[in-house]
Amino acid sequence: MSFREATPAQARVDLTAIRHNVKLLKERADGAELMGAVKADAYGHGLVATSMAVVQGGASRLGTAYIREGLALRAAGVTVPILSWILTPGEPLDEALEADIELSASDEGRLVEIAAAARRTGTTAMVHLEADTGMSRGGAPLAAWPGLLREAARLQAEGAVEVVGLWSHLACADLPGHTSIDLQIDAYESALKLAEQAGVAGSQVIRHLANSAAILTLPRTHYDLVRPGIAMYGLSPLPEQGDFGLRPAMTLAARIALAKRVPEGVGVSYGHLYTTTEETTLGLVPLGYADGIFRSATGRVEVMAGGTRRPVVGRICMDQFMIDVGGAPLADGDEVVLFGPGTDGEPTCQEWADILGTITHEIVTRLGARVPRVYQGVEA
Repeated sequence: MSFREATPAQARVDLTAIRHNVKLLKERADGAELMGAVKADAYGHGLVATSMAVVQGGASRLGTAYIREGLALRAAGVTVPILSWILTPGEPLDEALEADIELSASDEGRLVEIAAAARRTGTTAMVHLEADTGMSRGGAPLAAWPGLLREAARLQAEGAVEVVGLWSHLACADLPGHTSIDLQIDAYESALKLAEQAGVAGSQVIRHLANSAAILTLPRTHYDLVRPGIAMYGLSPLPEQGDFGLRPAMTLAARIALAKRVPEGVGVSYGHLYTTTEETTLGLVPLGYADGIFRSATGRVEVMAGGTRRPVVGRICMDQFMIDVGGAPLADGDEVVLFGPGTDGEPTCQEWADILGTITHEIVTRLGARVPRVYQGVEA
């Protein structure tokens, strides 16, 4: 496929695949609502266009880490409910409430700040209370949970806030059989009972716990709403169990900036980690670690060039890396695919993650802003 615009590289995002994945996950959610996690620029796929596809696929809500992400969606015309869940002091709470963004609170202090913003703006803040059920990250520890509930009940009676959600997050849903899973579910159930006793768990309050892995393998965690992330982008949260019918949405490609013949015995790139063993053709690929390509991928990964996989040779640089195609034809402007869905034999994002000892989340989210996202399958 030829480039649609004159850029050295591009990330092609298949919105049809996004919609397919969301529909599949919704079907697996046993009737629960679906909140698409579109934080981190929709996992590197591009916030606005991808979020619209997520909604078209069947998500009734969207989730972002930060308020500024939610505000960007509102500015783009996205109207579905949005939850932003990481709040630091000084956040634009007034703007968030005026934009009808729901907020998460993990402690009494943050809840008080949200209520103050509600009074200033003449609104009622829609709040999700987060319980720490064993991940020890966000959320109120269970020892502090009753105090948070009491404060929420007080502010709800005042009309400053309305508790619309009770949630937590699983630490090991992608590790089937891990002992923490049952412990966290039990802790979440305890948190829900305490909320009911405190009068902040009415029939309209949304209970949500399940991430991508839990949607696919732990039906008892689905409750009222599920929060898929990586699976929406077609990347399996449990690759050892297969792809679950998900379709990878991103293809990362570049155009050869320079193809040249070099003799046997020449060193390539910084440090001369690679030396040619015969006369060969090298291709310069205009992507580097400034674009999110792991420097540690040096000499370890392959790309697709001319219908054949070719090795990345020599040190990966800030803006470029080299491939060796031997005696095969290669010309300036020829396309190279770093990873894609794998349907044409190209490497996949999962292959890169396995080789580099990481997860697909890191591969796609670290892709830099210099690489334009080009959308396929756009719907009106």
